Amino acid sequence: MYSTKNSFTITVFTEDQAGLLSRVVGIFNRRNINIPSLTTSQSSDPTIHRFTIVINVPEETVIKLVAQLDKQVDVLKAFYYTDSEIVHQEIALYKVPIAVFNNGSAVERMIRKHNARVLLIESEFVVIEKTGHEEETEALLEDLKQFGIYEFVRSGRVAIVKPMERLNNYLATQATTQS
Repeated sequence: MYSTKNSFTITVFTEDQAGLLSRVVGIFNRRNINIPSLTTSQSSDPTIHRFTIVINVPEETVIKLVAQLDKQVDVLKAFYYTDSEIVHQEIALYKVPIAVFNNGSAVERMIRKHNARVLLIESEFVVIEKTGHEEETEALLEDLKQFGIYEFVRSGRVAIVKPMERLNNYLATQATTQS
């Protein structure tokens, strides 16, 4: 689980180049910093790639990391945020035996209680989806363990910054200084 005490979400905006993931992760590896969550995706600009990285370190360390990330050739800009500055979610999938539904309403009540939904029903198993914070997806996992779990997977954090996207402001500033 992420520690909220020193948990930071770093967003790194880059050109979409092969090998960048390795270089970005290498910066954390050299400092012996564990990455409990890492997601990559296109950003709001289709030419810019976005890394969302969660780490648990003191703020002085995250400041140094962001500065080091900014020095990378293909990195456009990196920012860091506390949990209060972002809106974030994860998605989790649970594969459970179809037999759990022989318990009828107990499992259905559990799914409703956790605001989850059934994605797929097969002859041998059911796939359940839960979107939420890590603690919420973990709570459903714990409740489902009593019935048996064939498979469980949780995505990394996806996050949107509460203030307006700082990358747009940064790029606009760069464009005016280069003009």
